[in-house]
Amino acid sequence: MEYRISQRAASLAPSVTLAIDAKAAELKAAGVDVVGFGTGQPDFDTPDFIKNAAKDALDKGFTKYTPAAGLPALRKAVADKFLKENGVSYDPSQIIVSCGGKHSCYNVMMAVCQEGDEVIIPAPYWLSYPEMVKLAGATPVILETGDATEFKVTPDQLRAAITPNTRLFILNSPSNPTGTVYTPAEIKALGDVCVEKGVLIMSDEIYEHLVYDGAEHKSVASFSDAHKDHTIIVHGFAKAWSMTGWRLGFLAAPKPIAKAISAIQSHSTSNPTSFAQYGGIAALSQPLDHLQGWLTEFSKRRACTLERLRAIKGISCCDAKGAFYLFPNISGTGLKSSDFCDRLLTEQNVAAVPGIAFGADDYIRLSYATSMNQIEKGLDRIETFCKSL
Repeated sequence: MEYRISQRAASLAPSVTLAIDAKAAELKAAGVDVVGFGTGQPDFDTPDFIKNAAKDALDKGFTKYTPAAGLPALRKAVADKFLKENGVSYDPSQIIVSCGGKHSCYNVMMAVCQEGDEVIIPAPYWLSYPEMVKLAGATPVILETGDATEFKVTPDQLRAAITPNTRLFILNSPSNPTGTVYTPAEIKALGDVCVEKGVLIMSDEIYEHLVYDGAEHKSVASFSDAHKDHTIIVHGFAKAWSMTGWRLGFLAAPKPIAKAISAIQSHSTSNPTSFAQYGGIAALSQPLDHLQGWLTEFSKRRACTLERLRAIKGISCCDAKGAFYLFPNISGTGLKSSDFCDRLLTEQNVAAVPGIAFGADDYIRLSYATSMNQIEKGLDRIETFCKSL
């Protein structure tokens, strides 16, 4: 029998990061000493008070359906978080709790984009953005950036890319894959362009709390009512609370968009996992006391990785002020990113993600969300590999 696959599904590129992780896991299972720089999750455990809240919910029988948009108590806790931490006021009805930050992004695309629409995405970009845009029937419009400008798109670039078909601009700061953090002034300037042109902004702020060296996260929605009315904030518990496997995200949106997303979710996943939501309530009810230790350790790893990379012939690397990634330029090695990463894994048992997955083929992404011992060992191997070229 011939199976017909939909054009939308057939057009998608598989997740390269998940593929790299799977290949590295396969080698590890075979007994190979693999150093993995591919993971997009903290190597720290979920704080105990969050785990205990989920256990308690299970023990109390909170295992049934919840409202599709999430538990009212969690939606209120998220709204309180935005007011307290970001200075943006939302009614709980404007908050949608989802099955992860990725799910929130996808819900946004499905709610606001359709055939004929264009979505502006600065590159390097998180690899799922363009694929989600295509699934919604819209067209990704890629704005190229590079390490010479710290991977930041300018207001003039954005303005020049906007057409009558532009529906949405994706802003991700702190950034995956580059670790770039826009300054508050830069964020406002980009938001001003979107307000002027009537373009929506999807502001992916999931790495909000992971910033270093005095860098400041500022939500674009916080500058004025007009900025807020043009912005959908997507967020989640994965990074700052190390809850990647919990699959729990959230977003804040203007009421008509939130209502549409709630309807979409009611027909796709229904509610996020009930007892995970109780973990989310606990996470937002306590100060982020656990985070300072994580940030101190991440900052040490970042400094070590950056120093070592800059000493390797053929590699240059921008500093990064957020998230837990560095995005080194490997063009000096004479290899493009896929060849570089394939050979690095085969010859030195080091897993990194090729930059082509993020729209930047002269780069690779390294996550320093792993132990210092693994970082040192992996960088030794990268140095050996580059010397062999």
